Amino acid sequence: MVAIRFRQISLLLMAMLVSFLAFFQMFERTVGSLPGDLMLRLGVGAVLFLVLWGLMLRFQPYASQTVMPCVLLLTAIGTMMIARIDQQIKDSAVAQRQLLWMCLALVLCGLLVVFMQDYRILRRFSYVSMVIGLVLLLSPMIPGLGVEIQGARIWINIFGLGTIQPGEFAKLFLAFFFAAYLFDHRDQLAVGGRKLFGLQLPRIKDMGPIIIVWVVSMGVLVLQHDLGTSLLLFAMFVSMLYVATGRKSWIVIGLLAFAAGAVLAAHIFAHVGYRVDAWLRPFDQEIYERYPGGSAQIVSGLFGLASGGLTGTGLGQGHPGLTPLANSDFIYASVGEELGLTGLLAVLMLYLLIIASGLITAMRIKDGFGKLLASGLVFTMAFQVFTVVGGITLVIPLTGLTMPYMAAGGSSLIANYLLAALLIIISNAANKPEPELSSDTFQYEALAVLREHELKEREAQTQAIPRPRTAMGGEA
Repeated sequence: MVAIRFRQISLLLMAMLVSFLAFFQMFERTVGSLPGDLMLRLGVGAVLFLVLWGLMLRFQPYASQTVMPCVLLLTAIGTMMIARIDQQIKDSAVAQRQLLWMCLALVLCGLLVVFMQDYRILRRFSYVSMVIGLVLLLSPMIPGLGVEIQGARIWINIFGLGTIQPGEFAKLFLAFFFAAYLFDHRDQLAVGGRKLFGLQLPRIKDMGPIIIVWVVSMGVLVLQHDLGTSLLLFAMFVSMLYVATGRKSWIVIGLLAFAAGAVLAAHIFAHVGYRVDAWLRPFDQEIYERYPGGSAQIVSGLFGLASGGLTGTGLGQGHPGLTPLANSDFIYASVGEELGLTGLLAVLMLYLLIIASGLITAMRIKDGFGKLLASGLVFTMAFQVFTVVGGITLVIPLTGLTMPYMAAGGSSLIANYLLAALLIIISNAANKPEPELSSDTFQYEALAVLREHELKEREAQTQAIPRPRTAMGGEA
């Protein structure tokens, strides 16, 4: 056990060492010294990571130790690039705010690890979670509370102190509801109807949930102009529906509904059509110069990736600030410019480790609700990473989503840290060894089985004995 704990803490300390070396190299190349205020916040964050690790050992001793070191490295890489961009655009406050959000996220994760000993308590509040999720999702539409930025109305104003994106937290509550609902209705949804091209289609009356979620997703797209969140919610539900039923027909129906919604949105909504045009013809002069909805941001990110090459320009030696929103939507392109293709593959490998850990947890856990929740949460992260990387590299149109743990923004950072904490809690239940039964316990169980068998035999014999009849012909 001591050797296992040593390996676990070694992973965390190694991640901290790599993070410190990255910050040290970047600042030495750009300003020649380490800024004291930023390093102080980094130190506080490192202490909080160690405290969280200690709380995990105390309250979640069987939890996976792979997630937190990967989260630390991703956060460090993202914050380092944000600090680099701050220097280039002469705004040094974004990285410092990001570190404050990280510290707050670590505190919330610690509270969750301590007080949520059994994740199954979330199942009791499934419909409450649905209401909270929908309220958070639609709260930016409230007059005076919602704020529209760059054409999307997905932020709310907090007493004039700043803005948060409630949709990031809504996806967690909706995941709780989806997992509980699908666990309770998995038998009805798994019943097949007619076959078409070898696929067992669901019954028409069972298609209500996917239609409702599709309508809600389209509503988010129409009302808030938020393509990314609408796609994320629909994809999360379809993936959890497949895990619950095991029927491939749900995947086919989901893809067809997604394709129909995407084509419809591209023709009806201008901002979606602009993104499709920028994806198909990013280097056309007309589309490049169009404002809003042009392809200048995509082209700038592509040139940044190209200038990075295989090994990158080096930390502090690129020009990532030339790309609009380089510290949030295009943080992946910024990393590719200074760390190259090698650094990008390392980042994807860190995400892959988190996703693999979540999938292993989903396969190990015996509780159906936990299996659905773990798979839904981990697929949400995987789909978000795919859409961001695919949008930057022209595999798919841009969706407006941000890279988990790396992009600037407190809402996304806190929500994804809570997602990681939930995966850790579920993994603790999945890895917990079953209690071994003693020989006395086996003897008691064997005696109980024998007694139950004897009682059944006596009842059968009693029913088989014919009752004496009276003189009138009836039973006595």
